[in-house]
Amino acid sequence: MADGQGMYLHVAPNGAKYWRLKYRVDGKERVHAIGVYPTVSLLAARKERDAIKDQIRAGLDPSHEKRRVRIEAGVRRTNSFEAIAREWHEAKCQTWKQSYADGVIALLEKELFPVLGARPIAEITPPELLAVLRKIEARGALEMSKKSMQLAGQVFRFGVATGRCERDPTPDLKGALKTRKVKHMARVSEAELPELMRKIAAYDGDIQTRLALQFMVLTFVRTGEMRFAEWAEIDEAKAEWRIPAERMKMPSAHIVPLSTQALEVIRQLRELNGRWRWVFPSQSNTQKPISENTVLFALYRMGYHSRMTGHGFRGLASTILNENGFEPDWIERQLAHSERNDVRAAYNHAQYLSERKRMMQWWGDYIQRASTVSSV
Repeated sequence: MADGQGMYLHVAPNGAKYWRLKYRVDGKERVHAIGVYPTVSLLAARKERDAIKDQIRAGLDPSHEKRRVRIEAGVRRTNSFEAIAREWHEAKCQTWKQSYADGVIALLEKELFPVLGARPIAEITPPELLAVLRKIEARGALEMSKKSMQLAGQVFRFGVATGRCERDPTPDLKGALKTRKVKHMARVSEAELPELMRKIAAYDGDIQTRLALQFMVLTFVRTGEMRFAEWAEIDEAKAEWRIPAERMKMPSAHIVPLSTQALEVIRQLRELNGRWRWVFPSQSNTQKPISENTVLFALYRMGYHSRMTGHGFRGLASTILNENGFEPDWIERQLAHSERNDVRAAYNHAQYLSERKRMMQWWGDYIQRASTVSSV
C-alpha cells in the first residue's frame, strides 16, 4: 500500500504490517525497514522517511548509517558506567570475601546504576556524580554517600586503566560531601589509669572477665578480636598471638607480641580454659566465645558508665605510646589500622615486629607500674 516518495505499507499474509522505504544509491534499488504498524504511526513513519531522504541527499547510505548507529550504541553500552563497574567488580572480587563482594555490587546496583549505569563513563562529569551522591545524603545516609563515591572512584580509575575514560572525577568532589561529626570513644585519661587498673585487679565478678579486662589493657586489641581468640593462635614460646587474616578482614594475619605481663594472663587463662577452643569461652556455652557486652558491662559495674569502653583502651594506649616517643608507624601497625594497598598490607603484617615487641614490653611494664601506684 503506497504512501508516497517511495514509502509504502507492506502487509504480510498473516496480517502483520511493516513500513518500508524504497530508495536508490549508486543506481541500485534498496529497501529500508522503518518499523511495524501501528507501533510506528503514519506520522512517525513519514518523519523517518524524510530523515532518510536527508541522508541520501547528503550522500550517505541509510543502510550504512543504520549499521553505524547500531555499532555506536553497542560501544556506548560496552563503555557504560555499569558495564565497566561490573567488569571491575569481576576482576576484583576474586580476592575478596564473598560477603564483601556481594555488598559492593549491591551498593552499586542500588545507589549508582539507576542514574549513572547507562551513561558512557567518559561523559560523566563531577557535578553529575555529585547530584547522585546528594540524593543519598538527603536520606541521611552520609556513610553510604561516602562509600558510593569511593567505589565510583575505583570504577573510574579502572576505566582510565583500560582506556575507556581519561580521568577519575571523584578528586574534584573532595570536601563537597557532608561529614558526620566524629564521636570519640569514651576513655579515661592517663592520670586516671592507675585507679582503673586497681579496680580491675579488685574486680569481684567472674575471674575470666577480670583476666579479659587485663588482657585488653595489655594488648589493646579490638573487643571482637579478643572475644574470638583461639588457643591455636597463641604461641607462648614465641610470645606471639597471630590473629588470622580472615578475622582481621586483611590480606594477612595480624601479629600481637605478648609481653611477660600478657603471658602471665595467658598462663592463668590456660589453667581455666585450656581444654576449650576459645581462650575466652562463654560460661553458659563453652562452644561459643564470651558475649560482646562482657567487657562493657564489667566496666559499668566498676563505675565507668560513660567514661570508658573496650575500644577506649586502644585510644589510651595510642596516646600514651605517642607521648612517650614511640614511632607512630609502630603504633599504627600494632593497632592494625587498615592498609588500603593490599600488597603493602601483606608485607606490613610483620613490619617493625622487633620494634613492636620492645614497645609492647614497655607497655606491659608501664601498665604494671600504673597498677601499683598508690591512690592519693
